[in-house]
Amino acid sequence: MITKKILYWYDNNKRSLPWRNKCSLKRKEYFTLVSEFMLQQTQVKTVIPYFNNFFKNIPNLNALARVGEAKLIKQWQGLGYYSRAKNLKKSAKMIIDSYSGRLPDNFEELKKLPGVGDYTASAILAIVFNQKIIPLDGNIERVLKRILNLKTEEEVKKENLHKQKKIFGKTSRSGDYAQALMEIGALLCKPKNPYCDKCPITKNCLSFKRKDFEIKKKDKKIIDKFYLATLYRNDDQLLLIKNDKFKFLKNLLIFPMTEISQADSLLKSRNKLNLKMSNMNMNISVDFSNIKNKPKNGLWIKKTKLENFTIPTFTKKIFASVKHNL
Repeated sequence: MITKKILYWYDNNKRSLPWRNKCSLKRKEYFTLVSEFMLQQTQVKTVIPYFNNFFKNIPNLNALARVGEAKLIKQWQGLGYYSRAKNLKKSAKMIIDSYSGRLPDNFEELKKLPGVGDYTASAILAIVFNQKIIPLDGNIERVLKRILNLKTEEEVKKENLHKQKKIFGKTSRSGDYAQALMEIGALLCKPKNPYCDKCPITKNCLSFKRKDFEIKKKDKKIIDKFYLATLYRNDDQLLLIKNDKFKFLKNLLIFPMTEISQADSLLKSRNKLNLKMSNMNMNISVDFSNIKNKPKNGLWIKKTKLENFTIPTFTKKIFASVKHNL
């Protein structure tokens, strides 16, 4: 009965999302691949305009495999975690070269694709190929924890959650069912103040019966980091370099930066800003300098053009914080 309740609710309440549009299987494979990469660590409402724009400019797998890096990053600009975009392109090439341009319908083969882990492989198998799999994203995990009122560290371990998800049962509409569970988590079973009065499975939910909705969650350890960014000037130009030094924003254009100590960051003469990236709290000091020569991995860009250039939002934020001094 839980399966029927969930699917009935989904059929009457699901959101209209661009990657859910009816289309051929081949198009569905592409829609799902792109959307699942974009949805990694990013909310649906943020992804929708990016997905529409991406599909407009890179309409299929062949176009994705051939797209130049500058155009690819331009389509991804603002979504962050740019390694996802690069892995998406690598996956497209691999699908064309090794799988005749079609997504493999096998878990182990899918996981060979760059950027595809357990969850993304499971989601593709359920949504595209209708395989009887429940992918465990954050939303479905929360629904599962609430239904069974899972609290202890042992209970909320991934291994246990995978065992317990059998309570959801199985259906011939596996793709819809996986999305229905995600949708209940996203729209109703929210981390705080869930909409239990609208949920189709409150009668099955132990947390509802006990009026205990708190979700045990591992605290993400935030790391404080300190950096010095130097804006090198040459008349009306600024120097950007291709980042081959730091793990974040790999191979993308940033201002020359070095990691410094907290004490060095306290020098009063410097401009300061704070940016968050993943689990890093980045305290960035900004200096200025004039030079004529540029390093091999450098690029001079006119100050007036920089905000419209294909560069990470991270770099644009540093520029925006000091442009009144330039």
